[in-house]
Amino acid sequence: SRAAALRVSACVEVGRRAARAWPADPWLIRTPTDVAEPLVDAMGALEREELRVLLLDTKNVVTAERTVYRGNLAGSSVRIGEVYRDAVRACAAAVIVAHNHPSGDPSPSGEDLRITSELAEAGRLLDIELLDHLVIGRGRWTSMRALGALAQPPAPTMRESTPRAWSTT
Repeated sequence: SRAAALRVSACVEVGRRAARAWPADPWLIRTPTDVAEPLVDAMGALEREELRVLLLDTKNVVTAERTVYRGNLAGSSVRIGEVYRDAVRACAAAVIVAHNHPSGDPSPSGEDLRITSELAEAGRLLDIELLDHLVIGRGRWTSMRALGALAQPPAPTMRESTPRAWSTT
């Protein structure tokens, strides 16, 4: 039937768009810009707040991207356990958290700073490094690490005795 053909066509188009959204080559993260630029394109114009978590392996390659929250017009509430749930299940070495401000202004709020601190502490306890927390606006972004909100580096672990390369420049 025509309706079934339209449904199949729509599913194919959704698959094409999803394939274009995920990088064809391994998504290696060396700096906040490496992750912020694709996320500004994907999240900068969203009308509602979203929080995403990127899971990284020990070489800073993104292994998965998860949308943890979609908020209402008034914002979203964040449970730290939900942010780290998939990272624990996947045995991720590190995460990068990003959320957008529907206003378009990527300036971090007091709540953003508080949540960043809690995420960093939880990551230390779980042995999953929080590399950064990015606030995404329209065409702009802010790195919480560059602002000093993640100033206390995690202690080296048995599997990794040298600091991970992560530059904010």
